[in-house]
Amino acid sequence: MLKFLERIKHWQFIAYLLLIYDLLTVILSYFLALWLRFDCRFTHIGWQYLSMYYRIIVPYAIFTVVVYKLLGLYRSIWRFASFFELKRLIYATVITIFCKVVVVTAFIQRMPISYYVFGIGFQFFFAVMIRFSYRFVLLMRTNQNVALQDEKKVLLIGAGSAGRMILRDVNFVDGGAHGNSKIAAIIDDNSNKWGRYIDGVAVIGGRDKILKAVEDYGIEEIFIAIASLSPSEKRNLINICQQTNCKIKQLPNMYAEKAGIISAGNLQNITIEDVLGRDPISLHQEDVAAQLQGKVVLVTGGGGSIGSELCRQIAKYQPKQLIIFDVYENNAYDIQLELKKKYPYLDLVTLIGSVRDARRIESVFETYRPNICYHAAAHKHVPLMEDSPCEAIKNNAVGTYKTAYAAMKYGCDRFVLISTDKAVNPTNVMGATKRICEMIIQTFDYMVQTHQEDKLPCLITHQVDVDSNEMGKVVAGTGHTEYVAVRFGNVLGSNGSVVPLFKKQIAEGGPVTLTHRDIIRYFMTIPEAVSLVLKAGANASGGEIFVLDMGEPVKILDLARNMIELAGLRPDIDIEIKEIGLRPGEKLYEEKLMSEEGLKETENHMIHVAEPIKFDSLAFIGQLGELMKLAYANEAEGTVKKIKETVVTFRNSDAGK
Repeated sequence: MLKFLERIKHWQFIAYLLLIYDLLTVILSYFLALWLRFDCRFTHIGWQYLSMYYRIIVPYAIFTVVVYKLLGLYRSIWRFASFFELKRLIYATVITIFCKVVVVTAFIQRMPISYYVFGIGFQFFFAVMIRFSYRFVLLMRTNQNVALQDEKKVLLIGAGSAGRMILRDVNFVDGGAHGNSKIAAIIDDNSNKWGRYIDGVAVIGGRDKILKAVEDYGIEEIFIAIASLSPSEKRNLINICQQTNCKIKQLPNMYAEKAGIISAGNLQNITIEDVLGRDPISLHQEDVAAQLQGKVVLVTGGGGSIGSELCRQIAKYQPKQLIIFDVYENNAYDIQLELKKKYPYLDLVTLIGSVRDARRIESVFETYRPNICYHAAAHKHVPLMEDSPCEAIKNNAVGTYKTAYAAMKYGCDRFVLISTDKAVNPTNVMGATKRICEMIIQTFDYMVQTHQEDKLPCLITHQVDVDSNEMGKVVAGTGHTEYVAVRFGNVLGSNGSVVPLFKKQIAEGGPVTLTHRDIIRYFMTIPEAVSLVLKAGANASGGEIFVLDMGEPVKILDLARNMIELAGLRPDIDIEIKEIGLRPGEKLYEEKLMSEEGLKETENHMIHVAEPIKFDSLAFIGQLGELMKLAYANEAEGTVKKIKETVVTFRNSDAGK
């Protein structure tokens, strides 16, 4: 017996005790039922009824605990007992009394109706009492312990079903994710809920009461428990909450209220994307799906921040084949693993190579014959390209030309260039080379549309690297590729962007380095930018530069302050904000289009098309050839001088002035 007790677990021991308790209380319940039926006097109970009770009560008690076991009532964790357990008890009670009434009445003898009514009432009462009293005692003990501790007062925003679940998890679940916290008040914009209570906590008003509630209740944390907030609504709500010194947590949008599985553990810290968030662009992607489904798609730079997101979004449209092409194998490997896991039936090809290698890029096009090419491969870091202008030309300009040439030569239907707002009136080498990339795209599109493909030379860098006879010439009128560029601003969280830098500096205790207190930038999320790229690729007719309305510009100083506050720290007190001066080639603001360009509306009011600037395509090709020779000769000064001659809007300046 002792060995048996040593082998069983604690919860199993409790389950055995509970089973014995149920057996005894079922027997007691129906005895009490007879006793009540006959005026609470044992001597008044008829012998035939008492005899019948003795005959059937033990088998019925055993049957009852069997039903309880089958319904899992001996495996629940009763400290977390809820409506689920109550519902199971109701089912068990109905099943047992129904069987008892049918069997006893049909096969043995009739019993008084009150016997069944009182008996099942006592049975249900005893079963519920033992199971839920444990939780009640724990709740009382928890409340007493919390009262002796320093409670962290919480303001809950949202009195819907999600808010109710968060409230109960924080206030009534012992050992929850916020054990020493207590929700003191609730905010909701629905005036019909004002002045009413949820589990004893008052709904005190709308968002205009947030600041007063924080002061009146001594609030230290704010929980935003509304899963359906739009980005702009969330941003406005966060802006109000940030006027307090409270720590803010939110329920991610993925937890829709209908999910029914929401707890305080689901709450996350506010991110900078939430602070800068705006309503997502509404894009009808049916044309994107029609274009990509069943097609071979190539993404150059497919391992980068933009390229990898392109691969993610393209994969869901069921392409015939998706080709990831990148020079950096680690990034390419990461996105390959991710896509293979999420889309096991996707025909995925991952290739390592550089767009600067003409033989390599042509072999890819010749082997796989992609229908669509998204060209995201580029050097994008402004200060580094100021110091290495030759590399910027080799990779950005020459690499784009070689890829565009291969696309034309091997019958690619669409070629989509990823451009940047830094290409507009550039003040740095990187932006100027991206403007050259746009000019390359416009040149190729013009030559294809006017059937002058034979006038596009195959740019050769080193004879030992590329044999001109092997590469071959394109015959006029053989091309049909449509070329388009997509221009957008800074992308939140992309490689080399300011947001990861600020996060790292804050984690290290500061200072957060700011180039200029007045510097502004446009921001968008990576998925949003990629959606625009796919839309442009689907709607292009050739030669366009698509421009996204990126909303209001953001001061980088405000961005830094917001990120410090979101980390629970105070700007200029806990974390220093240090101004270090503009970097070479950096300007205070970015523009979305040049003054010479006009904007044309598209079907979506957030997306525009820039009218192409006219230039001499043949003269430009000659300049590009000279740029390539200078770059491969590593003539940095000569390269920069030639860039200025090629890009007439290039305003090279010292430190962005």
